[in-house]
Amino acid sequence: MAKSPKVLVVEDEAILRFAIIEHLSANGFEVLEAGNSAEAFDILEKQPRIDFVLTDIDMPGTLDGLMLAKFAAERWPQIRVVVVSGKRKAEITDLPDGSIFFSKPYDPATISSELKKWTKRSSER
Repeated sequence: MAKSPKVLVVEDEAILRFAIIEHLSANGFEVLEAGNSAEAFDILEKQPRIDFVLTDIDMPGTLDGLMLAKFAAERWPQIRVVVVSGKRKAEITDLPDGSIFFSKPYDPATISSELKKWTKRSSER
């Protein structure tokens, strides 16, 4: 039996974090959560397999979501990255190769659909 895709959700706004976690969990994803980049790095270092990182851009701490996305993509190239923001519009040049951006408010179903497409393409290789 195939393992459920694992998503790390990095969002400092608890209500938004819980909403997307609930949606992704209900749609077959295993979900980990972090409230900032420091927590996210700790999880990335300790988890043997993470398939996706979904990160907000604006978060407290020294690193924002764009820096987290770039670092994760460089260090763990198998991880696909989704960047979201309600305050800033990320340009394609701001994102790691193969990443996507969604403005807030986003539709959780659209995000889970995109993750499922990526999962399907990966399993077909």
